[in-house]
Amino acid sequence: MDWLWHTRIAPAEADPRPLLQVVAGIVYNDRGEVLLSSRPAGKAYAGYWEFAGGKVEAGEGELAALRREFAEELGIQIRSAVPWLAKTHSYEHAHVRLHFFRVPADGWRGELQAREGQQWRWQQPGRYDVSPMLPANAALLAALALPMQFSGSLNEGLHAADGFCVLPLHAANPPPGSRLLADLADLAADTPDGVRRWPLVHSPGGLAAAAAAQAEAAVWPTDNATAAEQACAALAEGVPLPLVLLPANAALAARYAERWLAAGAQAVVRGSEDNFR
Repeated sequence: MDWLWHTRIAPAEADPRPLLQVVAGIVYNDRGEVLLSSRPAGKAYAGYWEFAGGKVEAGEGELAALRREFAEELGIQIRSAVPWLAKTHSYEHAHVRLHFFRVPADGWRGELQAREGQQWRWQQPGRYDVSPMLPANAALLAALALPMQFSGSLNEGLHAADGFCVLPLHAANPPPGSRLLADLADLAADTPDGVRRWPLVHSPGGLAAAAAAQAEAAVWPTDNATAAEQACAALAEGVPLPLVLLPANAALAARYAERWLAAGAQAVVRGSEDNFR
């Protein structure tokens, strides 16, 4: 990927330069591992590990650019991909909007090839052993280890496999390693060891504020069709951090879950008839 994103030099919104659109693909295999490749010799930060991708050319769609870049760099064909995160950054060499796509194991085909002389390696999310990594990859790599399925409710807490738990703010004695649902203003508050907080958001502005506060992820409760459509619109524009959708009831989940996930939601909470109880 030609557009590095590890050194932010100015607020993106203040940059007067044209905004370049860039795509990057997070490719999975059947073991749930993700593909990382090294930057080839002759490019800035040669040997650093990243997710493959590159610039969207004039008149080219994002998915088309992703397919072209992977064919050119690694010799594989991208058949399907789901948008995930979108981040805008200003760098010494460019002002860019980075669109990250998840490519499922059945969404690509072909044999991997080092067409630019780079290395490539399959890595288990949360257990990476290649180095050096591009420094700002840390948050992205950590986000890939977050669950993609939750059950529960707003008041009782959200639960995923392997004991991963997001607890409501008023929960007493949260277990070690749990995450604590919180208002954005509480993100900086002292918490017990091993407890982190996820803010509740209700708008794109709330998402931007959560990202600026370096929240790990965010939860968007939706209690009606209007709120659900607002979440759809935010996802379509691209979200800067993993977003979990919490529909108020099973009927709302049935109506919107597929759209939310196809647009890039991290997860849709599956619960009871009343997820806000």
